[in-house]
Amino acid sequence: MQYLHTMIRISDVDKSLNFFCNKLGLVQVSRNDYEKGRFSLIFLAAPEDLERAKADRAPMVELTYNWDPEEYSGGRNFGHLAYRVDNIYEVCQRLMDGGITINRPPRDGHMAFVRSPDNISIEILQRGESLPPKEPWKSMPNNGEW
Repeated sequence: MQYLHTMIRISDVDKSLNFFCNKLGLVQVSRNDYEKGRFSLIFLAAPEDLERAKADRAPMVELTYNWDPEEYSGGRNFGHLAYRVDNIYEVCQRLMDGGITINRPPRDGHMAFVRSPDNISIEILQRGESLPPKEPWKSMPNNGEW
């Protein structure tokens, strides 16, 4: 058995690509628009998984955009996507600078949570040992659900 991808439905392609690619740092691997079915599939990979994603079509996140408006709810029920990063403080700062709310700050130097434009919870984990706790993260409160 091999893990391939996780699919999440999105309501706005531009907002979602801005969040996942420009702010979170994923890379678009492919996009297919299906006019007859009125939907688009956009596959993304983490930079360290890019070559494997291109070769094996895995591991990836599949963004599914249905062209006809739909109301999506229950993003928290999905659980979360998780990504390991080299420096959690730098990633969280980049996200905050991009206007993203840090719902669960990395007070412990190890774990943080943010939300996508469609309310999907994203866990960010520090690679290796936790970084030493430091401000502003150390005293930053939780913000909303994560």
